[in-house]
Amino acid sequence: MEFIYVLDILGTFAFAISGALFASDKKFDLFGVIIIAFVTAVGGGMIRDVLINGHPINWIGDLNYVWTILIAVVFTFLLKSKIAPLSKTLFLFDTIGISVFTLLGLQKGLAFNLHPFIALIMGMISAVFGGVLRDVLTARVPLIFEKEIYASACLLGGITYLLTDYFDLQENIQFIVSGLVIVIIRLIAVKYQLKLPKIKDDLFTKN
Repeated sequence: MEFIYVLDILGTFAFAISGALFASDKKFDLFGVIIIAFVTAVGGGMIRDVLINGHPINWIGDLNYVWTILIAVVFTFLLKSKIAPLSKTLFLFDTIGISVFTLLGLQKGLAFNLHPFIALIMGMISAVFGGVLRDVLTARVPLIFEKEIYASACLLGGITYLLTDYFDLQENIQFIVSGLVIVIIRLIAVKYQLKLPKIKDDLFTKN
């Protein structure tokens, strides 16, 4: 099994657990927890595949994603009280997951002969829109719109990948370097609570 595929599955598992925990805290029943875990884990890739007409859609073409999500839900139900101390580990898997999802989505966009800028957007969609769907379905303003540097890290990592691709570096090196950019930016942003500026005033606002 390829290393990148293993990271993809681990990222899916971490995303599914985060979705399941969130739905559980919202007092959803088992079916609701499964749905939220599912959209959190594979929703971004599914939207990407629909937009680029990429068939079969990610989880339909590989049932390992479905089994991974179901195992994550069972894991959450059986060991919810034990998962909290693993938050740092899950955060690391989540961070690795968004880096892998971003780059795989970008690669898929390029494979479909999309313009690099559009392929970059597809990579970002792959990484962050599962969380957006989770928040929309649970009536919450998506976190990426108001708090953490999340999508921005994916954007910079994707740009790094395109630059390394332009200079024709070996593919594994491109993936590792670009993935590290996303992981490092994400870790620094969370550690130092960095946020993007908000639009509060304009040139015509009176003090």
